[in-house]
Amino acid sequence: MIQTDVLILGSGIGGLSTAIHLALQRPDLNITVLTKTQEGESNTRYAQGGVAAVWNEEVDSYQKHKEDTLDAGDGLCDEQIVEIVVQEGPERVREIIDWGARFDKTQAQQYDLGREGGHSENRILHYKDLTGWEMQRALMSKAATLPNIKVLEHYFAVDIITQHHLGYMVTRLMPNIECYGAYALNKQTGEIEKLLAKVTVVATGGAGQIYRATTNPVIASGDGIAMVYRAKGWVENMEFVQFHPTALYNPAGENPVFLVSEAVRGYGGILKNRQGEEFMHKYDPRKSLAPRDIVARAIDNEMKLSGDECMFLDCRHLDAEGFRAHFPTIYDKCLSIGVNPMQDMIPVVPACHYMCGGIKVDALGRSNIKQLYACGECTSTGLHGANRLASNSLLEAMVFAKRIADDILPNIDHLSIRQGIPDWDARGTTDPKEMVLITQSLKELKEIMSSYVGIVRSNVRLKRALDRLWILHQETEDLYNTTTLSPQLCELRNLISIAYLVTRSATMRRESRGLHYTTDYPERLGFVQVSLL
Repeated sequence: MIQTDVLILGSGIGGLSTAIHLALQRPDLNITVLTKTQEGESNTRYAQGGVAAVWNEEVDSYQKHKEDTLDAGDGLCDEQIVEIVVQEGPERVREIIDWGARFDKTQAQQYDLGREGGHSENRILHYKDLTGWEMQRALMSKAATLPNIKVLEHYFAVDIITQHHLGYMVTRLMPNIECYGAYALNKQTGEIEKLLAKVTVVATGGAGQIYRATTNPVIASGDGIAMVYRAKGWVENMEFVQFHPTALYNPAGENPVFLVSEAVRGYGGILKNRQGEEFMHKYDPRKSLAPRDIVARAIDNEMKLSGDECMFLDCRHLDAEGFRAHFPTIYDKCLSIGVNPMQDMIPVVPACHYMCGGIKVDALGRSNIKQLYACGECTSTGLHGANRLASNSLLEAMVFAKRIADDILPNIDHLSIRQGIPDWDARGTTDPKEMVLITQSLKELKEIMSSYVGIVRSNVRLKRALDRLWILHQETEDLYNTTTLSPQLCELRNLISIAYLVTRSATMRRESRGLHYTTDYPERLGFVQVSLL
């Protein structure tokens, strides 16, 4: 058993930022951060484009950033939350710079602000095309200087501990559900350990692995959302899955697929078909710089009309030296599959990229479960609405990490660690005899979601998905109840839960809005929130 003041599940930008803010203000607190692989492996690390913040107030303004966010969110953003994130964002960026993060500068030593789809001004701070990697590096370095932060690697959180584990009936409408910590699988010993805490923060990232093609790393299995949902936490807006318009098309296949950053279009890249003809003017006056939902649907439609397996991003007209300086990773990756961006158009396809829905939290990051907070991509804060504006995700995580820390600190001394929590009961289970049962179910899951719950949906497709997901759910629960736990089984179980939540939410939204487009209800209706209570 491990006891700690604050337990944080996840070591990306949300988790580590929260830990750092707590540790800086209260060196006496014990802060334990769990990660299911190594500390540096997170969705944060794979973010290429940058972080959006109003930096040059001579040409930009908070109002412009707010309006761009609201426009992308297609009527479902919480305006108060947008105001908070836009206003507090620049200070959070300055903090991470103070903690050691580097962003590209011009020769005049001013920050080289980029522009991405949906933004009306240049406001994206970036580090080449490795912004997430750089921010993750800075956070890890800062956390390492704070002795009261302990990072436990190779710990897989299995369940949030609530009154349910004390034998009480817990329902989703109960007003007093409490979190006491989490059970976690120590992957090095194979034992399920009990981690008790006064306060728990879920910062487990997204769930892109429910789809066949995703830019998310293999660890993005929706663990936090699934655990909180099982613990009767509130989840909302799961139908809004953002497909990034421009993943690199590689016939050889990759998991994850390689992302060609939106910043490439901000730099001047133009979307074209195989014949070299532009097409985005048919869909939006902003052309290649339209918001992601519009661009992804446009590419999907052009592929269906032409029968081609991909569209193309033309960068041949751009300055070669400047392109290589801004996008060295993208340039090298293209060369590795035989594409020279300065001579050839880059083949691109949409791929699952970001979950706009998740654990419902308030303006302080509090879930409906007491002593349980959530931060980052696993949440639904109200910032993104029906579609996330490019480069707002890292900003959101930093803003909410600080707000969570500020809410925890005045209250934590009045809280205590709950005693009498039972150990994990694994009696009656045996080692799995056939791992193929898990791997094949995962393949089936990805095929179901990619075929029936993708960029364009319909009632028939969604029903077919739900029917097949129910069978997978039953088979996997049988395995879970009769075999000893493995990371693969836990991830499959979580992914099935996420797939169900996405599909069920999509079924409930009888309109087309933002990232959710259905052929049965092509019109946009009024304000509708889809919560799964």
